[in-house]
Amino acid sequence: MMGHQASGQERLFYAFNLEDVVPPTHLLRAIDRCLDLKELHQHLAKHYSHTGRPSIDPELMIRMLIVGYCYGIRSERRLCEEVQLNLAYRLFCRLGLEDAVPDHSTFSKNRHGRFRASDIFRWLFDEVVRRCMAAGLVKGEGFAVDASVVAADASRQRGVPASEATDWSNPALSTRAVREYLEALDDEAFEQSVPRRISLTDPQSRWTAAPGGPAFFAYSTNYLIDTEHGVILDVEATPAHRTAEVDSTKTMVDRVEERFDIIPDRLIGDTAYGTAPMLAWMVQDKGIEPHVPVWDRTQRKDDSLSSSDFEWDGEANEYRCPEGHALRSERRMFKIERTHVTKAGTVIYRASNTDCGKCAMKPRCCPNTPMRKIARSIHEDARDVARRIGATVQYQRSRHERKKVEVLFAHLKRILKINRLRLRGLTGAADEFTLAAAVQNLRRLAMLTSPGPPVQGTGAPS
Repeated sequence: MMGHQASGQERLFYAFNLEDVVPPTHLLRAIDRCLDLKELHQHLAKHYSHTGRPSIDPELMIRMLIVGYCYGIRSERRLCEEVQLNLAYRLFCRLGLEDAVPDHSTFSKNRHGRFRASDIFRWLFDEVVRRCMAAGLVKGEGFAVDASVVAADASRQRGVPASEATDWSNPALSTRAVREYLEALDDEAFEQSVPRRISLTDPQSRWTAAPGGPAFFAYSTNYLIDTEHGVILDVEATPAHRTAEVDSTKTMVDRVEERFDIIPDRLIGDTAYGTAPMLAWMVQDKGIEPHVPVWDRTQRKDDSLSSSDFEWDGEANEYRCPEGHALRSERRMFKIERTHVTKAGTVIYRASNTDCGKCAMKPRCCPNTPMRKIARSIHEDARDVARRIGATVQYQRSRHERKKVEVLFAHLKRILKINRLRLRGLTGAADEFTLAAAVQNLRRLAMLTSPGPPVQGTGAPS
């Protein structure tokens, strides 16, 4: 018999409990068990007045933001609507059925005010990392580093050539992102290279075509992870520029050492991190094994001899060619000692005109120059260390472990929907990247430490 839903008088009273409705295996329940915000109010205390009406609880806003980043809800307006309707979200945010949800404008005001001034997202990220360390998910033996480009909230049509003069005093351009850009103009990172185009909406973003395809304005999120379980140990936002991305590695490694007292035995990266100064920093300054391909452009594609075909004699400070002739940086004594270091950080070693002129291998060695010369980096010893490591079995394993960073970037863009930023300026990008990395760690911590469902047949007898 076909049934019909009763449509009588509505009930006046309901017996309802959120704890009974949300499944015990829900992801937010597992995250809640891993999340500790006891010291949040103490961290923010100095940014609130001691008088006036009580504000909205900052823990509520942080929990709502975690929900939004965890489920790819990028809009604060939509986030408030989802928390209003979703029972699991209400339970995680400590809201009852009749409790009011904050207005969406509250997030913008606090993000650009108290939260940014107190660096609360960095504090939250560090607390989550400490929880991961306490759970035994961080081994500290191997680190991997990489960067991923994320589009900025800036239109391509609002960009102007860098050579074109811009009146930044124009009131129409007086935005928070522009003021942040003008304050950072004296920073060394912005003096190293001049971009081709500058965005009038977000000047600190970088015009790039790194992923392939049409160029756009973007920032880079840089991850430093522990290779044991893929826990993100640090995150840094930079303009989408190779030099800034590589330099951020030093910042992240030093910060992890300072805050968590961890120095890895090896650091894994791609060829971008294999420059001579970077390898020297790893080997000589930090004592870290560079599991990084060496950035080497000395190999020749024709049949002529490369610099690797010459034997280096460190004691004599000279190269020896296959015919046994010496290549030296100087062939006479100077009253004032010279370093012979060029602006590129190299020392030029040259053979003599006499040796090369009568050498039978000159057509294969230096067919277009009177003598052969080799530019040796002042950090060549560190490059040699990286080359020796590249021939080991451990290095091949590190190549596979580096993919764990790429998996995190794929999760960031496909699951958390961080494929385009909503906040502008470098601080806005840092806020979004830091909070997203904290949520990724929370999800991993929850999945790896929460007890799974009971296995049939292994429970206690009734």
